[in-house]
Amino acid sequence: MGSRVVRALRNFNLEKRAHVEIGREKPSHAPRHPGTDPLLDQQWRNHPQMNEAHKKNEELLSFLKDIYVDSKGSPSKNLPIDEPSKQLQEHRLAKSTLSHDPFGIAHIPKGKLSIVEALTVLNNHKLQPEIWTADKIAEDYNLELKDVKGLLEFFKPFEIKLLPSKPDKNEVISAR
Repeated sequence: MGSRVVRALRNFNLEKRAHVEIGREKPSHAPRHPGTDPLLDQQWRNHPQMNEAHKKNEELLSFLKDIYVDSKGSPSKNLPIDEPSKQLQEHRLAKSTLSHDPFGIAHIPKGKLSIVEALTVLNNHKLQPEIWTADKIAEDYNLELKDVKGLLEFFKPFEIKLLPSKPDKNEVISAR
């Protein structure tokens, strides 16, 4: 209930308040410190090109006034039309074996892998390297062979190693 009252007060007479704000004089620059005036005068004298940058160039303004662009008719057929690049158009369907993709990726560009597919490829190669060779992976997933070789060489899936538990010292002493 309170939010309705606040919204009504906030939007009350909004158009008139906007016109008043637009009609106000713009704030002027802060005054310069009196000690900087001699330094600024010296800069203007040493660098006269700074003063030229702030002057109107009548010749350039006349050139600009002479230009008039008028477009008539349809665009020429010879001009190339912006088309999405072929790389973006070439998609393949995801080959992930998960029933529910946690990232919601439906289309994958050719030459790319999703995270799930990359982990699947690495795990398959680790478990059966004679079946899942770099050539087979490159062919199945539309990848370049050098990329697949780099993937298999430099990325390894996680390995879980269970270390045997150490016997407690108390048990060893009591066994004597």
